[in-house]
Amino acid sequence: QVQLVESGGGLVQPGGSLRLSCAVSENLFSIYAMGWYRQGPGPQREWVAHITSTGDTNYADSVNGRFTISRDNANNMVYLQMNSLKPEDTAVYYCNQWPLVRAYNWGQGTQVTVSS
Repeated sequence: QVQLVESGGGLVQPGGSLRLSCAVSENLFSIYAMGWYRQGPGPQREWVAHITSTGDTNYADSVNGRFTISRDNANNMVYLQMNSLKPEDTAVYYCNQWPLVRAYNWGQGTQVTVSS
């Protein structure tokens, strides 16, 4: 079973930055696309961004221009650079395949809290 381990979250002030990491126990070369998702106070897990094996990226409108997704196929890692963070970015962040119809079991996620 593929394992996903997210890390890099924390407490940051508005306007600050964080870099999230996702370690994947599967050869990333074999995965079409990986995404980042987040779950805030509401019940729904929200798609944030995804990146394909060819490097094409797509972002939710709410993070476009502030977040950057990247992948390191050689080391089976996926990253999310988050800049200009806002309080509404506060959530638990998860990585998984994209689209979710191909999802692996979810990891534990990493908490991001944006607050002054």
